[in-house]
Amino acid sequence: MEFRDILRDPPSRDFLLKHVAEDRFLDFVSRRSPVFRRRALPGSKREAISLMLEEPNLIKRPILVKGARVLFGFDKSAYDSLK
Repeated sequence: MEFRDILRDPPSRDFLLKHVAEDRFLDFVSRRSPVFRRRALPGSKREAISLMLEEPNLIKRPILVKGARVLFGFDKSAYDSLK
């Protein structure tokens, strides 16, 4: 396992474009972030990714990468399925 501090070393635009679903882009955004007290939720995948790159703390964490599978946010059952 490799730990990466996404606030200091955020995922690339290419990584986010590849792994953030077009039809569920809000599932990849941490809606609990204080940033959304100041601004509205993004209205598109492109807008969500731009906000994530501008403010990496908006990315739902942790991000788990195992081979070709990428999971955003903690989901115990999804993690268990990766074993």
